[in-house]
Amino acid sequence: MPLYEFSPTGITPIPKTTFGGEGIRERANIQAHLRDRVDAIAPDCMVLAEEFCDWDDSKRRIDLLCIDKGANLVVVELKRTEDGGAMELQSLRYAAMVSTMTFEQAVQAHRSYRARRGIDGDAQQAILEFLGWASPEEELFAGEVRIVLVAADFSREMTTAVLWLNERDLDIRCVQLRPYRHGDRILIEIEQVLPLKEVEEYQVRVRAKEREIRNVRESDRDYTKFDVTLDGVLHERLTKRKAVFHAVQHLCMKGRSPEEIADVAPWKGNRFWTTVPGTVDSSEYKRLARAARATFDPRRWYCDDDELIHSRGSTYALSNQWGRSTGDALRALQLLDPTGGLTVSESE
Repeated sequence: MPLYEFSPTGITPIPKTTFGGEGIRERANIQAHLRDRVDAIAPDCMVLAEEFCDWDDSKRRIDLLCIDKGANLVVVELKRTEDGGAMELQSLRYAAMVSTMTFEQAVQAHRSYRARRGIDGDAQQAILEFLGWASPEEELFAGEVRIVLVAADFSREMTTAVLWLNERDLDIRCVQLRPYRHGDRILIEIEQVLPLKEVEEYQVRVRAKEREIRNVRESDRDYTKFDVTLDGVLHERLTKRKAVFHAVQHLCMKGRSPEEIADVAPWKGNRFWTTVPGTVDSSEYKRLARAARATFDPRRWYCDDDELIHSRGSTYALSNQWGRSTGDALRALQLLDPTGGLTVSESE
C-alpha cells in the first residue's frame, strides 16, 4: 500500500523506489544504520556482534547477531533485494551454528564488536545489564535461537517456507523495508509481515503452551549447582559443566590419567574427551581435532590454552556437555582423589 502526503491542497502519493536504484548498499548503508536502531526491526534486542563468523568458513557471516530480553540469541539477516533470495535457508544454517554458544563466548563476541566500533565499557557488564542479571546464568543463556529476516520484499516461496517452519515451533519473523523518495529525502516504511501482528500474540501463547506440555513430558534439564572443594579451596555454585571441569583438572594435577577419569562416566563413551597426538596449544589442537573428526565443534569442548590437559604425549579436551547424570559422575570423581582433597556437594 503506497504512502501519501497530506497537505491543505489534497493527498499526494509518495513514489516508491528501490534501494539499488537509490545507490543504497546492503552492508555499508542498511546494515550500518539498523545496527544502531535494531529496535526498529527487532524490539527488545541488543546487538552482540556484526558480521559474526566464529567458525571455519569465513564466507558465512551473520549480518547481526543479537540477544533478546529472554536471553535468546537472535540471528538477523538483511537483504536489499525485492524477493529476499534464499535467506531463510541461510539463516537456518546460522541459527544451528550459534545454537551452542555459551555466555562466555557471547561476551567475547561482544567485546570484539565494541572494540571494532570504539565503544567504551565492559562487554560482560553491558550484557548483564541488558538482561537484568546480577551475574552470568549459563543454564538460562541461549535457550532458543530466533530469526529475523529483513528485506525489501519476500517471495511467495519464502513466506510459505517461513509459515511452515513456524508451525514446527521455530520463531522466524519477516520484516519488510519499503523505500520511498520524497523530494530529496528517502523514507523507509518498516513493517513486520510475518507473523501478522494481529495473530502474533495468539501464536506465541499457543507455542508457549505446547512447549510447556512438551517440557513436562520430555524435559531432562535441571539447574542443579554444585559446591566443589579443591585442597581446601571452596568453589561455590558451579554449573554442572564447570563443576566437572574443576574436578577433572584437579585429578589430572594429582596424577590420574585421562583414561582412569573417563571410566567413572561410562555413559559418556568417546564423548568424555577428544584427543590429539602431541603436546599442542589451543590453535593446533582445534586444527588437528577438526582433521580427525569432521563433526568436531570446539564450542562443545574445553579447548582453550588454559583448559587443555597434557598427558603421556597427547593433548586432551574435556566435554562441556553434561546432563542429568552429572551428580553421579562428580561423586565418582571424588573417590579418585587419593589425598581426599576433592569434595563435591549440591549447592543449597
